[in-house]
Amino acid sequence: MLRAYHYETKMKEARKDRLWNANYCKVMVANFALFFAFYLLTPLLPLYLSETFHATKDVIGLVLSGYTITALLFRPFSGFFVDSFPRKLVLMACYALFAIFFAGYIAAYTLLLFTIVRTLHGGPFGALTVANSTVAIDVLPSSRRNEGIGYYGLSNNLSMATAPTVSIFIYRYTHNFQLLFWLALLIAFIGLAVDATVKLNQREIAKNRPKLSLDHFFLVKGWLIGVNMVAFGFCFGVLSNYLAIYSKETMGMTDNTGVYFLLCALGLMLSRLQGGKALSRGLLTHNAGGGMLISLVGYTLFVVFPNAFGFYTSALLIGLGNGHMWPAFQNMMINVAHHNQRGTANSTILIAWDIGMGLGVLLGGIVAEDFSYEAAFWTVAVINALGVATFFAYTRRFFLSHNLNPEVK
Repeated sequence: MLRAYHYETKMKEARKDRLWNANYCKVMVANFALFFAFYLLTPLLPLYLSETFHATKDVIGLVLSGYTITALLFRPFSGFFVDSFPRKLVLMACYALFAIFFAGYIAAYTLLLFTIVRTLHGGPFGALTVANSTVAIDVLPSSRRNEGIGYYGLSNNLSMATAPTVSIFIYRYTHNFQLLFWLALLIAFIGLAVDATVKLNQREIAKNRPKLSLDHFFLVKGWLIGVNMVAFGFCFGVLSNYLAIYSKETMGMTDNTGVYFLLCALGLMLSRLQGGKALSRGLLTHNAGGGMLISLVGYTLFVVFPNAFGFYTSALLIGLGNGHMWPAFQNMMINVAHHNQRGTANSTILIAWDIGMGLGVLLGGIVAEDFSYEAAFWTVAVINALGVATFFAYTRRFFLSHNLNPEVK
C-alpha cells in the first residue's frame, strides 16, 4: 500500500511538471498560426502594392514601415494590460482584432485604405505577441519554465521557415493575392479558436498600484538587458532589410535570399533543440554568452568573406547564435521581474528588439547611402562586438545582482 502511494505521488508530480502539457501545446499551435498568417503575406506585399496600386519603392517602404511603428507603440501598453486585467480576456481580444484585420486587406480597394489597414494592424500584432508569450509562461510548470520558453520560439521559427515558401508557391501558380489574404484570415481564426480552448488558473491581479509609473510600461530593472537587445536587434535589422541588395551588388548573388533565411531558420530550430538542456538547468548567462559569440562569428564571416561560403555559413551561424541568445535574454528579463510583471517583462524585451531593428533599418540605409553597403555591414559587425563586450563586462553581473530566482544563473 505504501509503495503504491509513493508511486501515485511520483506520477502526480511528474504530470504536474510535464513540459508538453495540453495548454502549452495549444499556445504553441496558436503562436505558429499567428506568425504563419503574418509571414504568409510579408514577402509578397511589396509586389502586391507595386502591381495593384503601382506604388513606387519609397511609398512601399513607407506603407510597410507603419506596421512596425504601430506594433512598437502598442507593446508597452499591452504589457500593462496583460498584467492588470484577466490574461485570457486580453489574449482573446488581441487575437480577434489581429484576425479581423486580415479582412481589411481584402476590402481595401485604394492605396490609402490599404495603408490605414496595414498600419493599424501592427497594433493588435504587437499586443498579441506579448499576450500569447505571457500566457505560455503561465501554463508552464515553474520547474520547466526556462526550457519551455526556449521551445516556444520554435513555433515562430517553423512559421518563418515554411510560410514564405507556401505563399510564393501559391502565388506562382495562381497569381491571386486575394487567395493569400483569405488564407491568412482563415489561419488566424484557427489560431484564435485554439487559444480559446486554453485553460488558465485564476491569478491575483495587483491592486492599489500607483496610477502612473514607468514600470507599468517598461521594466526599469531590466534596462541594461534591454540595451543589449537593442544592439542585437540593430544587427538583424540591417541584415534582414539590406541582405538582398548587398548580396547582389557585392557578391553577384541573386534570388538567394529565401535560401539564406531558410538556413537561418534551420539554425534557430537546431539551437532551440540543442540549448534546451542548458536552459532547463538554469544556465541563462551561459546560453546567452555562447549564442552571442556564435552570432558574432556569423556576422564577421558575412562581411569578411563576400562569397558563397561566407553567405551561407553566416546564415546558419547567425540563426544558431540568435536561437541560443533570444530565449536566454527573455528568461533573464522575466527573472528580474516579479510574477505580476511578466507581461511588462515580455513587452520590454520586444520593445528593445524593435527599437534596435528600427535603428538598423534607418542608420544602415544612411551608412549605405553615404558610403556603401559593405560599410553598413562592417557597422553591424562592430555593433555586435560592442554588444558582446557590454554583456561580459556589465550585463551579466547586472542580471545576477537583480535576479529574483536563485535557481538560475
